[in-house]
Amino acid sequence: MSRATREAYRDRLLALLGGHPELMCLDSDTGLFSAEHAAAAGDQYLNLGIAEHNLMGIAAGMAASGRMPFVNTMAAFATSRALEPIKIDIAYNKLPVRIAATHGGLAAGHLGPTHQALEDLAVMRVLPGMTVVVPADAAATEAFVEQSLELAGPLYLRLGRKPSPALPAAPPPVIGKAQTLRQGGDVVLASCGPYPVLACLAAAELLAGQGIEATVLNMHTLRPFDTRTLVAAVRPASLVVTLEEHWCSGGLGGAVAEAVAEEAPTRVLRLGMPDRFVDEVGNQEHLVAHYGLTAERVVRTVRTALDAAARAGRTERVDVTA
Repeated sequence: MSRATREAYRDRLLALLGGHPELMCLDSDTGLFSAEHAAAAGDQYLNLGIAEHNLMGIAAGMAASGRMPFVNTMAAFATSRALEPIKIDIAYNKLPVRIAATHGGLAAGHLGPTHQALEDLAVMRVLPGMTVVVPADAAATEAFVEQSLELAGPLYLRLGRKPSPALPAAPPPVIGKAQTLRQGGDVVLASCGPYPVLACLAAAELLAGQGIEATVLNMHTLRPFDTRTLVAAVRPASLVVTLEEHWCSGGLGGAVAEAVAEEAPTRVLRLGMPDRFVDEVGNQEHLVAHYGLTAERVVRTVRTALDAAARAGRTERVDVTA
């Protein structure tokens, strides 16, 4: 069943407020919380308006006073307009502020580059002590909201806007632990977020029909990064392909390349948004297809790389002539 990750976040947080008086919901007039939601939350909900600097500063003050604030704003504004207070007030002081950033990636595609967040993962994962999580569906979002109550320090939770499909049956998601959704010894497909993870699963099915077995990893936590699971999957493989709804620089592809280069040197090919601002108009689904964040592109990338390696005589482990 399709459900929006931002709505799953909202509903789970509201359900937790009554049993956790230390929790606060700080909003920035996002529209995610209706008047009925605000009334249900009572004194644990504050709408601070479109003032992201103030939102983060007040959240830091509350966290320093023993509260655990969940702050809601769009990802593009959290990681650009409000970056200074996140860095200095929250991360520097290791405060337990949970930043729920909606409209991640191309989710605000219809609003253009000013509202699209294609740099947020790169920005947030370099901040010391910042946990960075990208749930791939509503169920994972609910799990991460609950698990975040036990985390020390700040957390960045990247959420979508519209409903997205649930993942197939998988191990329960745990912050800091990659999910192995499929196992295969030839290539590794690593991704995060709803559309990329589903695309990699579909690509693995297509590749299996061509005699190429792929491990599919849902690398939902970019920090702390699960290098152990990644390296274990990479060691028998000849190629790693990453897919993300983000510019290729600094995001998941960068994290994977860093880990693989240090622990298990293997060729890494990073697929994501081209290195330019979006110049196409459309909704998220249109832009994801237009810019090739698709199963078909993953398959082409894998086949091209393995065919080239086979011609060069560097591998005979897979039959790429099917």
